[in-house]
Amino acid sequence: MTPSTRQTSGTDTAAAALALGDDALVLSHRLGEWAGHAPVLEEELALANIALDLLGQARVLLSTVGDEDELAYLREERDFRNLQLVEQPNGDFAHTIARQLFFSTYQHLLYGRLASGEGEFAPLAAKAVKEVAYHQDHARQWTLRLGDGTPESHARMQRAVDALWRFTGEMFQPLPGVEVDWEELRTGWTATVTDVLRQATLTVPEGPQSGAWSAGAGRQGLHTEPFGRMLAEMQHLHRSHPGATW
Repeated sequence: MTPSTRQTSGTDTAAAALALGDDALVLSHRLGEWAGHAPVLEEELALANIALDLLGQARVLLSTVGDEDELAYLREERDFRNLQLVEQPNGDFAHTIARQLFFSTYQHLLYGRLASGEGEFAPLAAKAVKEVAYHQDHARQWTLRLGDGTPESHARMQRAVDALWRFTGEMFQPLPGVEVDWEELRTGWTATVTDVLRQATLTVPEGPQSGAWSAGAGRQGLHTEPFGRMLAEMQHLHRSHPGATW
């Protein structure tokens, strides 16, 4: 943990800003990995724009905690507080879309509630909710297109939904410093995502009563194995040339 983090980690607001900032930073990097590999040029630009939106959110949030570059490039794996969902590898395009649908629906609901309040996150949320509305719609349109498309695209989309569903429960664990009704958020998310999946002719995985939502301890600094490799790649240049300016 860097000195910048230690100075403010005692407050709930700073801890929440770190967690939300890490969500945006990590998913931004994952989407950036599609550069040069997206299925069509239009998607190359769309995913890059979403990644840039998320990076902008991350910069605002992390800068309220400390030095944004130090927090992004000099922390160790256990010091990151992002959801395990956003660190999952891109996989095929269907996996990327399922991950984006799950997260952007959550983020849109969360920021919508924060924007309507008077807390410290309200200004950021009021701007970000407009960006996230596009992220959500982009993921929704692709979910419908793949799910209700060819037998191959349907099968891939279903596999992606099934594989990532177990990481969604962590999104609704109360985050101190973020004053929202988390159960209401879960209910709204479930209704929205269920509607999209059913329109896409996809089967909705079983809910938390089956234990299917049990995965996820990223908020406590416990991450899945792919995250370490991603972090090493993300931090390599900065750590290799300490103090360099561009």
